[in-house]
Amino acid sequence: MGRRRGWATALREAVVRTATGRITAVAAAFCVASAGLPGTVAEAAGTAEAPPYAFDRNARAITAARGTTDAVRLEPGTTYRSALAGREKVYYRLELDAAATAYVSVTAVPAAGTTLASGDGIRVSVQNADSGSCSYDTVTVGASREAHPVTAWGAREILDGKGLCQEAGTYFLVVERTETGTEDGQPWELELTPVSEPPSTGTGATSVPEVWNSATPAPLVEEPGNRPGGAGFSDATAVRQGVWRDEIVPGQTLFYKVPVDWGQQLYATVDLDSAGTDSGFVVPALDLTAYNPVRAEIADTSIGYGGTQKSTSLPPLPPVRHVNRYAPTNPTQSLRFAGFHYLAVYLSAHVAERFGDGPYGVKLRVRIGGTAQAGPAYQGGSVPGGVFDTGARGGRSTSPGGADDAAGGGDDAMTAVAVGGLGTGSALLLVLGVWTVTARRRASAQIRASAQNPMA
Repeated sequence: MGRRRGWATALREAVVRTATGRITAVAAAFCVASAGLPGTVAEAAGTAEAPPYAFDRNARAITAARGTTDAVRLEPGTTYRSALAGREKVYYRLELDAAATAYVSVTAVPAAGTTLASGDGIRVSVQNADSGSCSYDTVTVGASREAHPVTAWGAREILDGKGLCQEAGTYFLVVERTETGTEDGQPWELELTPVSEPPSTGTGATSVPEVWNSATPAPLVEEPGNRPGGAGFSDATAVRQGVWRDEIVPGQTLFYKVPVDWGQQLYATVDLDSAGTDSGFVVPALDLTAYNPVRAEIADTSIGYGGTQKSTSLPPLPPVRHVNRYAPTNPTQSLRFAGFHYLAVYLSAHVAERFGDGPYGVKLRVRIGGTAQAGPAYQGGSVPGGVFDTGARGGRSTSPGGADDAAGGGDDAMTAVAVGGLGTGSALLLVLGVWTVTARRRASAQIRASAQNPMA
């Protein structure tokens, strides 16, 4: 009996050691996984690091061409990942008909830690086969001079009264670094997203209404809900009207998307928590930028930070209308279709130098004004499908992360919200508890079996 008791004890200890090893492995896996979750803060040796930009995991890798002859064709509905090095222009090819309008957004991601000039950025244009310019857009990193994602867009628009770029044929997307930038010697990674918008039936109006509700609404004062922001456009967190809370570290950009229907207006405010210390002033410190469903910039706002709580809001924006594409300037021109509009919140890396690594609490206040209206009668669907639809009329949106997800209506969305509310730490404790119970049951079962057949 003494030998059996000793053998059983040894078996119990061995099983427990095995279970403990598995639990440790699971805990380590959770720690690694949580560091990569959208909106979480990765820390190493007590220093918070800004998570990198999250490229679309399904993006197709392509090589940028230095000339038009070898330019890779871009297909609407496919996201591409490429790179831009040096000062040379790079080319991508578009094969377009004479009916649909084509949009291509280009998100450029400079190498982390690169020192830039305020004029450093990208210029994006669409040209026809005869070098005629269909559109151009330039975006820079601005006064922060920091390496962070910037997005510009190009378009071949089919518009009444526009003579150039209306015919079917081969077009080229041209991407280059701005001439005023610095020579950092590092390639900039690119994410390219082409979208096709079908024509609408009838001619429609071409005169943009001059009167709209430009009053600033009262700020939302409801209790905030937890919504960790995404790390890129492709995994932007869907939110509806309300107050949403998260944490941000210096150098990080949080991405959200909001369903805005035809006739509705988007209002957004971001609040930054106090640091608890007064160590100078950072200008600019906090940026809030709005983008339309094809990732074209609508408007932005920026504010400095001196260690005390700060708040900044987007200017009042016109209602979303199809006719807005005939407006001469932004923000009206970009508010041309319904769908998920993006909000990007960026905290300057210089904040860490003055006030510490964080993380810092942020609140995003989103309000949707106006009444949803019927949109234009499109002759077909967008590519990819559902880009210009919120899903509010006629059922669930076909776009990823549709309006039902934003409202928390889907099972997957509810599961995600539940896990988010539970928190990584609580989820870890839950899993460890399950492992512990399982390990104990397995140990007891093996001990009972060994007691019945000790020589097995």
